[in-house]
Amino acid sequence: MKKVGVLISGRGSNLQALIDAQPRLGAYQIALVISNIAGAGGLARAEAAGIKALVIEHRPYGKDRESFERAVNAALRSAGIDIVALAGFMRVLTPWFVAAWRDRIINIHPSLLPAFPGRDTHARALAAGVKLHGCTVHIVRDAVDDGPIIGQAAIPVTPQDTPETLAERLLPVEHALYPLCLAAFAGGDAPPAAFQPALNYWFAANPR
Repeated sequence: MKKVGVLISGRGSNLQALIDAQPRLGAYQIALVISNIAGAGGLARAEAAGIKALVIEHRPYGKDRESFERAVNAALRSAGIDIVALAGFMRVLTPWFVAAWRDRIINIHPSLLPAFPGRDTHARALAAGVKLHGCTVHIVRDAVDDGPIIGQAAIPVTPQDTPETLAERLLPVEHALYPLCLAAFAGGDAPPAAFQPALNYWFAANPR
């Protein structure tokens, strides 16, 4: 079983999905949660689950992003972490950190990459007139929201959708997909076997 360190910056809803699924999936154990924001809601979620939670604020490091990441790296190494999972971590990682954990960092992004990397994905998807929107779990590389794709799931876009409703409908899809992809990644399984049921389920559950 792989030990996972989760990096967060906010409320931690995807973290909660990973926590809730780990007894069922059995391929990973969340051993550490680190937030760069004191008071982030995800810290309380970790503590409620009995998971060690740390705050390593980025602000004291100023523009020295690598020094901040070295502090995060030290905490991850001390905890014996095998895989780093980004769950709403609102920092762009430096090439130094990506190289230090190459092929061991994964992220979930709210679009069907390579479409709409970066921010404001729901508004951009609607502006582009796409018929499908979704989320992607991928291995992290230097470029923002780039890297080998582990899994994707999609929902149809409706004429009534706004960025807010699209985000609301997509969030449970993220919560279904991320644990499956993390488990497949941790267990070395071929990803399609893990994420296809989630994709099929969410198409069936969101037929509009």
